[in-house]
Amino acid sequence: MEIQKINQTLEKYIRPQTFPVAVRLVSSVGEIPDRVRMPKRDLGMPVALCQGIALARRYGWAMAMGVEDMQCPLGALTLGFLPAKDKFLDGSFNVPFWVKNQDVRAKIARGMPRLEVGKYTYVVAAPLARADFEPQVIIIYGNPSQVSRLVQAAIYATGESVISSSVGGLACGAEITRAILTDQCQFAVVGGGDRAVAQAHDDEMSFAMPVSKIGVIIEGLEATHKAGMRYPTTSFLTYKPQFPPSFDELTDYLGKGS
Repeated sequence: MEIQKINQTLEKYIRPQTFPVAVRLVSSVGEIPDRVRMPKRDLGMPVALCQGIALARRYGWAMAMGVEDMQCPLGALTLGFLPAKDKFLDGSFNVPFWVKNQDVRAKIARGMPRLEVGKYTYVVAAPLARADFEPQVIIIYGNPSQVSRLVQAAIYATGESVISSSVGGLACGAEITRAILTDQCQFAVVGGGDRAVAQAHDDEMSFAMPVSKIGVIIEGLEATHKAGMRYPTTSFLTYKPQFPPSFDELTDYLGKGS
């Protein structure tokens, strides 16, 4: 995988305001690349998984996180670092706290995408340009216009819609877990912790591509750009504007000899 070429293509056609993030899950501490920051060890505190992604995309840091580094249990659950026990699945805990009742919480909990428990023990996230590992998923944050370009690229050669689901939170589950489990691109309307804790901006959403789809995205970005689909979106400007009658009257007056 030519990581630099992928990064250059994304920079050229998408122009993201923050770094695209390479993500890989590993099974042991020995698989963690050199020169990474681990929140508990290097920052003196655990953080949320979405916060770790934000540190990679905004600060340019390479991050590695195990269960001991994660303040948010939902990130650890979706990655399979912790098991989904009965009282979580039946909604007994007030997580998420903002839904109507326990039945709704249980439905959300049971629908959460989860990797096999214990298969991985650490997640590594780094700016794509400096990733010294092969990612399983690449995550890009952008505005809806930028994400629409990635969707166009994804369907360029297949015509198959990019299908995603959002619950107003748990963006990490869509960006990482669901992308891995389905082996399909995902977009997420981020919310909850990603906005409140990881400080995603109001105009940001995310797009995730599993490694198997990277070539498709690159081909699609290049081809659709040539076809006229661009970011920033090309405006149609070759038209005669309409002004109030007084503008024409002023033009006539100014054009007459005094």
